[in-house]
Amino acid sequence: MSVNDPIGDLITRIRNAQMRRKEKTSSPGSRLRASVLEVLRDEGYIRGYVTTDQGNGRSEFEIELKYFDGAPAIREIARVSKPGRRVYASVKNLPRVANGLGIAVVSTPQGVMADHEARDKNVGGEVLCTVF
Repeated sequence: MSVNDPIGDLITRIRNAQMRRKEKTSSPGSRLRASVLEVLRDEGYIRGYVTTDQGNGRSEFEIELKYFDGAPAIREIARVSKPGRRVYASVKNLPRVANGLGIAVVSTPQGVMADHEARDKNVGGEVLCTVF
């Protein structure tokens, strides 16, 4: 099945799995999804992920979700830049999520990174999603 918005699909799978208190969820593999999952893991929102090969050159991510005292580590996750309306931000205009408690995942020329890392490297880019 073809997906028009792979990041939106990934976010929805994570959100739905956490609402149902699942330990793990899966998502089709891609380099962009892997980069977003890498940022989420580095920032402590998920425990980790494992890539499994499905054959025919396809891969799948098994995402291990994180909970604290029974509540999901991700309180809120939302897509910002969508296929119908792309949202770009310069380094000066990068969003601050929940007064700096959350992160914005940004796709920059230097790779996908969290907003605070983009500010440190002085680069802007496409704001993929916000996480709190």
